[in-house]
This record gives sequence, structure tokens and C-alpha cells, in this order.
Amino acid sequence: MLIPCLACEARFGPDEYFRACSDYHRGRDLVSWTCPRCGNHDDLRVLPGELGFGYPRHGRFAVRDRVRVPGLRRTRGELRLDISLDAGNWRVPTRARHSA
Repeated sequence: MLIPCLACEARFGPDEYFRACSDYHRGRDLVSWTCPRCGNHDDLRVLPGELGFGYPRHGRFAVRDRVRVPGLRRTRGELRLDISLDAGNWRVPTRARHSA
């Protein structure tokens, strides 16, 4: 299974793709991802069996494009999102946010 970057169309194995996730925003249920090839930054939603890409709209995240990833699972933790696919497991931590 190869997962594409929607900007440059490069394809990555699950380990390389999910290791490029840097931050989980629990309140919006979003993961920050940066393409290892082109450097494009995306926010995405990890859903059972798919990844949802979109944009913020009216205080919510509107999923516009979906990429099927059969077998993809997620578990929300207090300060992280755990992602699993087949035998692989990845933990995306919540970065501390400071109020201005």
C-alpha cells in the first residue's frame, strides 16, 4: 500500500508516511503532515480506513478529498493519536499550545 502526497503525487509506504506526521490537534481531530519529498504541509483527519484532506470552514474542518487506506485504525489518547495499519503502529503527540 502506497499513500500519495496530494501536492507532488509522490507515493510513500505507511511507515515513511506516518513518521512524517508531526502534531495532533485533539480539539479539531487533525494531524499535521509534511511531505518528505516536496515539503508541502497538510492537515488531515485520520479516519477508519481512510485519510481525509480538506480545509477549515466556519470553525470546523471540511473534508474535501479522501484517500482510502484499507485496514487503517486510530485511537485517540489524551495527548496523542495512535495510528495502526497492519503490523505498524505510530504515535502522533499533541504539541503544547500556548495562549496569547
